[in-house]
Order: sequence, then structure tokens, then C-alpha cells
Amino acid sequence: MNNAPYLLSFTEGMLTFISPCILPLLPIYFFYLAGVAEKKDIQRGKLLLNGLAFVLGFSLVFVTLGATATGLGRFLQGHLDIFRQVSGVVMIIFGLHFMGILRLHFLDLDRHLDYEVGQLNFLKSIVFGVVFAFGWTPCVGIFLGSALLLAGNADSLGQGMLLLLAYSAGLGVPFILSALLFEVAQDFFRGLQRHGRLISVISGLVLILAGLLMYVGRIGTLGGGLL
Repeated sequence: MNNAPYLLSFTEGMLTFISPCILPLLPIYFFYLAGVAEKKDIQRGKLLLNGLAFVLGFSLVFVTLGATATGLGRFLQGHLDIFRQVSGVVMIIFGLHFMGILRLHFLDLDRHLDYEVGQLNFLKSIVFGVVFAFGWTPCVGIFLGSALLLAGNADSLGQGMLLLLAYSAGLGVPFILSALLFEVAQDFFRGLQRHGRLISVISGLVLILAGLLMYVGRIGTLGGGLL
């Protein structure tokens, strides 16, 4: 089994996490999930439990979208080569946009959905995660779109869902770790924010490389095999 596409999807999830438009918002999410307004009032147990529910919420949405993308890819099975090449070109465009070389304003539209968080519990935090998954663009949109293109080229429905589960893990694991180490994580995030431009360039290059390999049908060479 070639793990390269899953590794790429996981990496895209991590790049989503540290993207310049999500990183500054993380403390706000943590305060929402903890149900407090100040760091000194945070209950770690509640933050961790609600954080897990939040990750579960957006993971359910992403995995469902992965199944849908794979279903579409299988529907286009007679034209898989063309679909793969188009997917590669779109990933390259995403990368150029993220680097600031090519500006596509429709990717910059902020379509986030409002959700009255109040005092969140486990179930409400799942809903919060679902709202996050559906609504927040472009922070999620570009890398999620790339992961969905990978799923669209997957060989089976299960592989497509696993690809989006890997993406969710790439976004969710650092989120949970940050919730556990909230005070230390805040200092780390501030350091990352000072290198926002570098993060954008590296993220864009990852997307462009993946798009090129997708176009020529060698995305698996990221892990030494073939997809």
C-alpha cells in the first residue's frame, strides 16, 4: 500500500492549521470551547473534551465530502486521465494563489457561518466543528480542495474517505495538542505568525509540487511508489 497520498493529505491538514488566517484565531476558538473569556479561567478538562468534539465535528464533514469526491471521480471513470490532469492544474493554481503570485478573488471570499457558541458542551462543540468545516473559507478551502482532488482520483470509496480522515488528522492533532499545552502554544503561535509570508510560500510550493506530480500521474513518487 502506497502511503504517499495519505501523507500529503495529512500535511495539507497541518498547513491548514498554521495558515496565516487560522493561526491568529486559535486562542479565540479555545476560549469558545472552554466557555471563558480569559486564559486564567480555562478548565483544561472542559477545553480538551470540547476540543475533541470540535475535531470530530469537522472530521465528519470532511470525510463525507471525501466520499462524495471519490464518488464523482468513479462516475468519471472513463475520463480519469483528463480528470487527473485537470485536478493537477487546479492544485497548481491553488498553490500560485496561496503564494500571492496569482490572485483569484473568489478564493478570498469569507463565507464563514455565524454560530452562537454560548456555553459549549460536547454536542454543541460537534455542531461548532461542523459549522467550521462548512463555513470557513479561504482558510480551509484551498487545502481542503486539494485533498478533495486527491480523493476524486482515489481507487475506491474507502481510500477517498481515508484521505480526508488523514487531512482531518493533520488539522485536528495539532489542535488537540495546542489545547493541552495552551500557554506554551500561544508563545509558539506568536513566533509562527512572524513568519507568515514564509509559511505561505512553503505551503504554495507544496501544492504546486503535488499538482505537477498529479498531472503527470506520479503523485506516489512522494513516497517512492506510484498512486
